[in-house]
Amino acid sequence: MSHEAQKAIARQSLLLRSLPEQHVDTLLRQAVWRKYDRGETIFLQEEEAKAVHVVLAGWVKLFRVTPTGAEAVVSLFTRGDSFGEAVALRDVPYPVSAEAVSPCEVMHIPSPVLLALMREDAEIGVSILASTFTHLHSLVAQLEQLKAQTGAQRVAEFLLNLCEIESGACEVELPYDKMLIAGRLGMKPESLSRAFSRLKSVGVKINRNHADIADIDVLRDYAESDPSER
Repeated sequence: MSHEAQKAIARQSLLLRSLPEQHVDTLLRQAVWRKYDRGETIFLQEEEAKAVHVVLAGWVKLFRVTPTGAEAVVSLFTRGDSFGEAVALRDVPYPVSAEAVSPCEVMHIPSPVLLALMREDAEIGVSILASTFTHLHSLVAQLEQLKAQTGAQRVAEFLLNLCEIESGACEVELPYDKMLIAGRLGMKPESLSRAFSRLKSVGVKINRNHADIADIDVLRDYAESDPSER
């Protein structure tokens, strides 16, 4: 990807798109642009937070390692998403680790640059608050899914979020491996396989890394139905 293309994507990210143009230019000039291979570490849990990160291409996962050594996936980010805002501006360690789950490109905005601009213009702080609120809303939605939906319904919701159309038939590409999908949805890999099998009854067929959805509306009705009635 060319540097101009990278900057165009960064400008449309939630973090930057609401800022005055002169501030965006300042951030883009002082940002660090990096490419990562699949499996490469971006930062580690408890490492000092020194930047805010914007994904330009590919997928990044945030995860924690439990005392037993198990990995708990917290969030997944893709093109245009930002992460690390709150901890970077508070000068505290990262509570999670970040890893590229596919080849990806990430823009890193050094914390001192953002802090300096915030002192000049309060609008910078408003934009960062908006981005942080979006992360919180996403985590609340994940918690609601775990409490209120069956495993198959969570998988259905995941597939619906990948659809680029609102109704009709759709084919979507699974963006990362099935073990990671299971971790993201709070499931074991074998539970994910069973969920995919259950979704056949509502017109979903899994073919390697693709899902064929016969009817989006039918799948949506399934995802939103009361589990006690199924």
